[in-house]
Amino acid sequence: MSNTNKRKATSWTEHEQEMREKGILTPEREAEIQVEVDILQALIEARRENKISQRKLEELTGVNHSTINRMEKGDNSPSVSTLLQVLAPLGKTLKVVPIE
Repeated sequence: MSNTNKRKATSWTEHEQEMREKGILTPEREAEIQVEVDILQALIEARRENKISQRKLEELTGVNHSTINRMEKGDNSPSVSTLLQVLAPLGKTLKVVPIE
């Protein structure tokens, strides 16, 4: 198939719709993504509220600054142990709760 026959999404909404149509973005996957986003937003908020830079968080946790940066940008999904290690000096932890 030539590239001229392929239609590219021009907006996030179109891209999202294409992924749904292809079965790539299921409601379950969307829920997983939202949980990841919520956790990372809470991490960033807690770090900023505590006025701790990523470099300082590296000193407090032993987790490399570049790893913290990639976590906050959503470029990687940290292991639970790494996430707990980074959250602890911020006075935060993870908790398993029923799905709403």
